[in-house]
Amino acid sequence: MEYFVYIIYSKALDRYYVGHSQDLDDRMNRHNSGSSKYTKIARDWEVKYTERYFTRSEAMAREKDIKSKKSRKYIEYLVGKDVG
Repeated sequence: MEYFVYIIYSKALDRYYVGHSQDLDDRMNRHNSGSSKYTKIARDWEVKYTERYFTRSEAMAREKDIKSKKSRKYIEYLVGKDVG
């Protein structure tokens, strides 16, 4: 199985959110439908960056690493280097 670490962005809030998921399409549907606790305030979330991992523990560790930096600048660096 494949796991994704993702960064999404809401233009309405001018805010990024970092998460991980096995099914990115389903996860995005939940973010934009308002059924996700931390992102329900907006409905315009777009995927800006992804990384793939083979295990959930790897994805969780990377998500934690990104969040531990507590840096919008770092997130924008990652988003800026992603081409697709």
